[in-house]
Amino acid sequence: MRPQTPPQAKSQAPLFQAVAWMTGTLLSFTLMAIAVRELSGEIHSFQIMLFRSIGALLILLPFALTMGRAIWRTNNLKLQFGRNFVHFAAQLGWITGIGLLPLAEVFAIEFTAPIWATILAVLFLGERLNRGRVVAVAFGFIGILIILRPGVAAIDHGTLAVLGAAVGFAMTLTITKYMTRTDAPIAILLYMSVIQLPMGIALSVFVWVTPDWLQLFWLFVVGAVGLSAHYCTAKALSMADQTIVVPMDFMRLPLIVAVGLLLYNETAQLPVLIGALIIFAGNYYSIHLENRRRKATGL
Repeated sequence: MRPQTPPQAKSQAPLFQAVAWMTGTLLSFTLMAIAVRELSGEIHSFQIMLFRSIGALLILLPFALTMGRAIWRTNNLKLQFGRNFVHFAAQLGWITGIGLLPLAEVFAIEFTAPIWATILAVLFLGERLNRGRVVAVAFGFIGILIILRPGVAAIDHGTLAVLGAAVGFAMTLTITKYMTRTDAPIAILLYMSVIQLPMGIALSVFVWVTPDWLQLFWLFVVGAVGLSAHYCTAKALSMADQTIVVPMDFMRLPLIVAVGLLLYNETAQLPVLIGALIIFAGNYYSIHLENRRRKATGL
């Protein structure tokens, strides 16, 4: 007779799997930042976006061939185009920031995306602005003011590009949240690659530089890890509560601080770390209250 697995071990298995998937997310975002930084100044951001779509399509192609027409099923074709125009612009802002700002500052500003997503969800999806969300938004604005220090530190176009990217990512998240009610995540990823490919081609014509083998390697890394970051996060969220996933996502900051220091001799400024911590605290508090509310109502 085979020994039974203890119930506690069974309940912990999805948690460990979620941690493993989030580790994949952390590595994906970190590798993407390194790849973009290595390409900065040599390959234009338009061309990076083109190869990002090509790399993602090469990875998705086997799934498309296996699933056939089913993978193309969508009830929101107009939203697919709208989402990808916004996401394309947001990615360009993020890539611009990676080339101009310390990596830690880029990631810290990017953490404001959930704050903007909350505001957009209230305005356009009819979601309620409860106490937790008010705290998250308030902490988010305090955190970004500490990071940017308007009136004390100069706010250059790199900072504005990343801030615009965070708003764009929030818009993308809000649209995606609506679309996943009817569309499969893999369909959303496929449409993202297919729609953004001609956009990248059209813009790259004006700035084309034939990449060498090392640059081709980094360009493929951008495409591969850009896709894996989305997939790993989705898998982690399917296995564990946001109260587990969000703190792990915040670990991107100390990881990128270490990368910036070791590879590029960048030292993270204290206001950036403090501001990011305040933003995280507001987000975590909001998620914690939301989970308590769901458990209380049995949702």
